[in-house]
Amino acid sequence: MNHPSKTISHSLNCNGKLICLEIPKIMGILNLTPDSFSDGGQFNDEKSALQQAEKLLRDGASIIDIGAQSTRPKAEFLSSDEEIGRIGKVISKIKGEFPEVLVSLDTFYAETVKFGFDEGIDIVNDISGGQFDEEMLDAVAETKLPYILMHVNSSYQTMHEKTFFADIIVTVNQYFSKKTDELLKKGIKDIILDPGFGFGKAVEDQMKMMDEVEFLGFGNFPLLVGISRKSFIYKPLGKSPLDINEETQKFHRKILQQGTKILRVHDVAEAKKTIDHFLNN
Repeated sequence: MNHPSKTISHSLNCNGKLICLEIPKIMGILNLTPDSFSDGGQFNDEKSALQQAEKLLRDGASIIDIGAQSTRPKAEFLSSDEEIGRIGKVISKIKGEFPEVLVSLDTFYAETVKFGFDEGIDIVNDISGGQFDEEMLDAVAETKLPYILMHVNSSYQTMHEKTFFADIIVTVNQYFSKKTDELLKKGIKDIILDPGFGFGKAVEDQMKMMDEVEFLGFGNFPLLVGISRKSFIYKPLGKSPLDINEETQKFHRKILQQGTKILRVHDVAEAKKTIDHFLNN
C-alpha cells in the first residue's frame, strides 16, 4: 500500500496563485551573503544576484530562495536591519524581471518578513520554527503566505549543537505536530515541512531520516528537503561540498521516491535531471 505522502496531491496558495505540487518542484538557493559555506560572496550585489536568479530559472527552478544571513556553523550573526540592508531591491527586481517565479525569503525575523512581503515574496522560509523571534509567526500569519517549518534546536546559539535522539523520526514528528497546531491556530494554513538536515543532528540520525523521510508529517503537509552541499554527506567521504553531486542526486532520488515535493538545492540543473528521470521511470 502506498504511504499517504506519496499519494496526496498538495497545493500552495502563493499570493492568490495556486501552486500544485503533484510534480516535485526545485527551489534554487540564492545567497546574498559574503560568508555562506560554499558560495559566499558570489551573489551579494544586485547585478550578480539577478544574473544568478536568471541561471537558476533557466536550469529548472520554479522557486528562488533568497537568504541574506548565513546559517552555517560560526557564521556572522546579523540583525533584521542588516538583513534588510543586504536584500535591498533584489526581491522586487527579480519579481519585476521574472514575474512567473516564486520567491521564498529565508529569514527568522518578523521585520524581515514584513519587508519581504512589501517587496513581493511568495513564501516564508524560517529555519527557526518561530523560536528565534517571538513576533515571527504573527508576522507570517498577517501575510497569509505559505510557511516552511523546519525542525531545529530551540535557539540560534544551540541550532548546530549535536543532539542525540532516541528515535529521530518520533522526535521530529512530535515537533511538527506541536508546531503545526500552533501555526493553524494562528491562521497559517499553507505549511511546508522541512526536517532540518544539517542542523544539530548526528550523521547517523540524518541517514535514518533519509531512509524514513516518508514517515515525517504523516502526509498531512508537503515535504521540503535541503541536503545540498551538507556536511553529513561530504565529511564522511572526505570530500569538499562542491564534489558530492553524484551522492547528492542518489539521495534526491531516494527522497523523491518517498514523496518529497520540494528539493532545495544549489545545483539546479543536476536536480532537474534527477526529477525528470524520476518522473519518466
